[in-house]
Amino acid sequence: MIIKTGMKKIGIVGGLGPEATMDYYKEIINAFKNEIGDLNYPEIIVYSVNMSEFLGLMKAKKYDQATTYLLEKIDGLKLAGAEFAALSANTPHLLFDRLKEKSKIPLISIIEATCSESVKKGLKRPGLFGTEFTMEASFFSDVFKRHNIEVVIPDKKDRELINSKLFSEIELGIFKDDTRRILIEIIDKMVMEEHIDSLILGCTEFPLILKEASYAGVPMLNTTKIHVDAIVKYCFEGTS
Repeated sequence: MIIKTGMKKIGIVGGLGPEATMDYYKEIINAFKNEIGDLNYPEIIVYSVNMSEFLGLMKAKKYDQATTYLLEKIDGLKLAGAEFAALSANTPHLLFDRLKEKSKIPLISIIEATCSESVKKGLKRPGLFGTEFTMEASFFSDVFKRHNIEVVIPDKKDRELINSKLFSEIELGIFKDDTRRILIEIIDKMVMEEHIDSLILGCTEFPLILKEASYAGVPMLNTTKIHVDAIVKYCFEGTS
C-alpha cells in the first residue's frame, strides 16, 4: 500500500468557465482514486472568478487590469494555503508570462503542458479550437514553434462560428448534437485542406462536447486532461 504524503495544496483559478472548473475538480480527484479506496485526496482551493468581468477586460484589451484581476485571485489562493496554482482555462494564458513573473506561488501552464504532450506524441501540425482570443492570439504558437511545431487555426468564418457556439451554448453547459456535428465538420475540413495531424481542444469546455479520443482520423489533445496530469505530477514533486 502506497500512502501519499507531503502533497502540495492545489490552487485553481476557476469560473472561466464554471463547467470546466467542475471538470477540473472531478478529474483531479479521479487521478487520486485507487483500487484500495484510501480516500487520500489532495487539498484543493478554488477561487471562482466573475467570467463576465474578466472577459470584459480582455475584450477591451485592458491586459494590465486583467492581469491585476487574476493576480488578486492567485494571491487569495496563496493566503488560503495553496502552494501552487493553475488557471482552469486557456484564454487567460494570454497573460501567463505576466502572471508568472509576479505570482508569489508557482503556476502550471496549460500551454507548456500541451506542447510537451505534442512533442511526446511526435505531432508537427496541430489544429487549434478555442475562443477567438485564443485562436487569434499567438500564445499557443509562440510556445509550440520553439519545438518546430506549427499550430493551425480555422478560417475566419469558422473561428466566428466556433466562438459563437462556445459562448451561446457550450459555456452554459448546453451540448447539442448539431453543434457537435458542426465542430466535427470543421475538423474534417482542416484535415483535408490544412493537413492537420491533431487538434488542440484549446478551450477547457470543448472536451465536454468532443468526448472521443479522435475525430476525422486525428487525435484530440484534451487540454483539461493534459493540464490535470501536470497539476497532479507537480503536487508530488519535491515531496516525500
